[in-house]
Amino acid sequence: MSGPLEGIRVVELGLWVAGPSCACILRDWGADVVKLEPPAGDPFRGLFASALGAAVPLNPPFEVDNRGKRSIAVNLEHEEGRGIARKLVDQADVFVTNMRPRALDDFGLDYKTLSKMNERLVYAQITGYGPDGPNRDRAAYDIGAFWARAGVAATLTAEGHAIPQQRGGMGDHMTGMGAAGAISAALFSREKTGKGQRVAVSLLRTGIYMMGWDVSLALRLGVPINAYDREHAINPIINCFKSKDERWFWLLLLQADRHWPDLLRAIEREELLEDERFADITIRREHTPELVAELDASFAQKTLEEWGAIFDRENVWFAPVNSISEVLEDPVAHESGAFREVDSPDGPITFVASPADFSETEAGPQGLAPELGQHTEEVLLELGYDWDEIVPLKEKGAIL
Repeated sequence: MSGPLEGIRVVELGLWVAGPSCACILRDWGADVVKLEPPAGDPFRGLFASALGAAVPLNPPFEVDNRGKRSIAVNLEHEEGRGIARKLVDQADVFVTNMRPRALDDFGLDYKTLSKMNERLVYAQITGYGPDGPNRDRAAYDIGAFWARAGVAATLTAEGHAIPQQRGGMGDHMTGMGAAGAISAALFSREKTGKGQRVAVSLLRTGIYMMGWDVSLALRLGVPINAYDREHAINPIINCFKSKDERWFWLLLLQADRHWPDLLRAIEREELLEDERFADITIRREHTPELVAELDASFAQKTLEEWGAIFDRENVWFAPVNSISEVLEDPVAHESGAFREVDSPDGPITFVASPADFSETEAGPQGLAPELGQHTEEVLLELGYDWDEIVPLKEKGAIL
């Protein structure tokens, strides 16, 4: 596989998830990605084992965002290490980082400095709250800037309920996808102008954009945005229900009046067409608790497999609420291309695919995640160093 970004050289100075996930998508799309790590490595390398409380041979979350890259371990506290980093970036098309701006300034790897060296460079800066304001160095993680501060968690929490836990990397992966798209746009612009530019993407902005409908309602109409549960859904038939076999599923009947007769035919409750409480969506909304109770009683009569066949026959749109284990067994997920195999010395390994396909330049996972510093010497040789220079760099501690 070559991918649409074949020939593009990327240097990633990333840690944890948001920056590495962006660079990994670029790698899936065919770019050559060199991951610039400190001698101790990206801290995410060791987090998984400590979270489990035991030594484990694999770190699957790290693999998701670092597969196919080359790792070079460089000590940026050392002047000669910073020289290696600058040399790498000088020959790169794209620099991706989610380090805090103050650290980049200290290392001389800020946009102003690097763009003077390489005017064609696309400098992708991922932060919690933006790279220029008073909060540019505020610690964030996606749980802070995306999940909590952007309004995502609160808007998903009905009154009286505890705030749900965010799963790992949710906001980071959304932000990484946005950054990968922005980088591609900047590369396209460079084809016309010959000049690179800075691309800035933040976890906070990504979260606010994800909540754009609700935020827009508050901005334009000044209305409060309140969370709600299934018994108080705005449209009671775009809602979740449970079947006889305790399987949750989601009805997807957004055009409520259009789909209402189809639903009642499917559940054999056509007498509800004459029920004044449910005459149209405006009135049904006022009686959501009663309608949900009626539908709950009907859906408890059959298994999800039985309902699925009936829904398909009667043109009732729905989707099962899958656990992760069920996603892995779902033929629809496999048909979508969500999983890709990569060869390894121990046989094929299945990875989660990044969510874009290309008809003419096939893309996908390009290899395994690298060991720390696995490619240090290889990359230095490509930069023009010889062994007489590499050995002293190791001895001085400039490289691992």
